Amino acid sequence: MRVLILGGDGFCGWPTSLHLSARGHEVAIVDNGARRRIDLELDASSLTPIEPLATRLSAWREVSGRTIEAHDLTVGRDFEALVDLLQGFRPDAVVHFAEQRAAPYSMKSAEHKRYTVCGNVCATHDILAAIVESGLDIHLAHLGTMGVYGYGAAQGAAIPEGYLPVQVETADGWVTREILYPANPGSIYHLTKTQDALAFQFYARNDALRITDLHQGIVWGAQTEETRLDPRLINRFDYDGDYGTVLNRFLMQAAVGYPLTVHGSGGQTRAFINIQDTVRCIELALLNPPARGERVKVMNQMTECWRVRELAQMVSRLTGAVIEHLPNPRQEADENELVVENHRLLALGLAPITLEDGLLLEIAEIARRYAHRADLSKIPCVSCWNAERAAATAPASIGDVGVGVMAAE
Repeated sequence: MRVLILGGDGFCGWPTSLHLSARGHEVAIVDNGARRRIDLELDASSLTPIEPLATRLSAWREVSGRTIEAHDLTVGRDFEALVDLLQGFRPDAVVHFAEQRAAPYSMKSAEHKRYTVCGNVCATHDILAAIVESGLDIHLAHLGTMGVYGYGAAQGAAIPEGYLPVQVETADGWVTREILYPANPGSIYHLTKTQDALAFQFYARNDALRITDLHQGIVWGAQTEETRLDPRLINRFDYDGDYGTVLNRFLMQAAVGYPLTVHGSGGQTRAFINIQDTVRCIELALLNPPARGERVKVMNQMTECWRVRELAQMVSRLTGAVIEHLPNPRQEADENELVVENHRLLALGLAPITLEDGLLLEIAEIARRYAHRADLSKIPCVSCWNAERAAATAPASIGDVGVGVMAAE
């Protein structure tokens, strides 16, 4: 099939592009370099050295014999160019990664909140409107987040895949309905994803668009089968306080001799998925689209749940790193339970990669190999959710108790 990948130069978009290309799909990328510009803004580049997109694509052509086209346009702004691209490339599917993806970055300041809302909401609406304008029957697969649900299920009940059956009292008695699972976003980033979900419902109902919304857990791991083929294809490894995901950050801290520090009690439970499973899930979603006129298909794209302190203990056991604690800059409970249904992707054939010592050691080796590239001043999490959280975290510093770790999502 022909697949257009929006945000195809990013942490998830790049390995997904290679994965689909390697499996014989005709792939084109849209990317305006926004994530690379954020590196410059934060002065915190990937731990792994990332080649320019043109070099990456040339390396892929050399290694695989396959070509991936790249288009520089801004989804959410360059609407006519996007419509023209759809009509020219005529994709069977569009994969939508073109959103600012980090919760801490979205909470840094009013400017960052506005950037995240304007960019994410407009990008999602523009691709929906562009598909309608193109007149083509295109399946849209969107990378969402488990965070739209909030963290913690009602009395231990599993979070369903998108829809919740409810009983509604009417004049004629009780009737059963299904509604979208109630949103409970924990950051501005997560708020934009809940707004995406409503836009998808409207366009599926109003224009019969075929849409799959993949609510992904926090990604761990660095490489996939394809990115391992050549050093020029290596994937991002973010470790800074805004974009680094929690497990990768722990492994990087161990590599450079910093304490593994968690925020609060470390009892925050999160859903996780390996980067290799991410690209597999995207392909499974594309191969199993909803029918035209069917409601939005929601899949929980995760494989297991862990508490942050459990991850720290696991890495400490493997590496000997010391664990310390810091106040939590997030507005969230110190402890939560999380039970998640993920039957749909398992039924489609996903064989989950789980947290195993061998895989963690592989990631730790990557962190050690590139430890000389690390800027240790970028490790602390400095984005606070509100003034109260800022006041609570102010006494802690690197000199006091090490470096704080939280999940980028």
